[in-house]
Amino acid sequence: MYAQMVDTGVKAVRAVAEMSPEEQAFQARIDADIKIEPKEWMPDAYRRTLVRQISQHAHSEIVGMLPEGNWITRAPTLKRKAILMAKVQDEGGHGLYLYSAAETLGVSRDQMVADLHAGRAKYSSIFNYPTLTWADIGAIGWLVDGAAIMNQIPLCRCSFGPYARAMVRICKEESFHQRQGYDIMLSLARGTGEQKAMAQDALNRWWWPSLMMFGPSDAESVHSAQSAAWKIKILSNDELRQRFVDQTVPQADYLGITMPDPDLKWNAERNHFDFGAIDWAEFQNVIKGNGPCNRDRLRTRVKAWEDGGWVRDAAMAHAEKQAARAAAKAAA
Repeated sequence: MYAQMVDTGVKAVRAVAEMSPEEQAFQARIDADIKIEPKEWMPDAYRRTLVRQISQHAHSEIVGMLPEGNWITRAPTLKRKAILMAKVQDEGGHGLYLYSAAETLGVSRDQMVADLHAGRAKYSSIFNYPTLTWADIGAIGWLVDGAAIMNQIPLCRCSFGPYARAMVRICKEESFHQRQGYDIMLSLARGTGEQKAMAQDALNRWWWPSLMMFGPSDAESVHSAQSAAWKIKILSNDELRQRFVDQTVPQADYLGITMPDPDLKWNAERNHFDFGAIDWAEFQNVIKGNGPCNRDRLRTRVKAWEDGGWVRDAAMAHAEKQAARAAAKAAA
């Protein structure tokens, strides 16, 4: 998912008897699937968890524009260029929806951006890998956006109203992103031997990082229980990861390319695919800022923010001028 290892600040889920009357009423609303709205009372830990998760999700959408944006000028056809431009633009829009949802919790967008640029806030580990060939753009759409959809569809039922409503629109657009990625992979797989080899290489490099997107195993995900109790998280990391594997393996078979996992096999008793061990040391290394592209991604993002300062200043000056004119007209 685009938000990984979100700290709830709560060590263990408390029993109802241990809660205050306000907390009991709050949990009862969640248990009854009543959406929590920004102006309503909520525990501080619930608010902090949402700020961390939604802002990390927003950062991931914005930083996620970078690896694909690198290929806009190098897309093989005008049609592919137009589609990729639309997709990258969508990702920017998703980030703005999510920043707006987080702002309803009392945190400013400037603060969220400052936390990202200072390295205090995280974004998804998947965007710290390089896009070496055009096939990587296909793999990102197919695998990365496919994994995102797997996680984000349940988030449409999240307990926090603004987040859930933002996810409804985001999921519709992500489904287009996944389809365009798979279409790229299909075209390459049905192309020349060199093109099919390019598709296979992209799958080899993006498969395991895509599985890491869902976060640590349930046994190591110490904050998942509280997020589940609050219905911020609907399904566990391992449940989502298993669903993704089960959905994606037949798609790879159709493409005629091979999953880079010698331990992958169908388990008739479980009615699921078994798959090999994930290299969690690599995941932790990337999370800590030591991935292939961590420093480059953050440096590029900070430069873009600084270069765009004049646009924000101009927009604010225009808004202030319009407000002054409206005030003068009202006073006349």
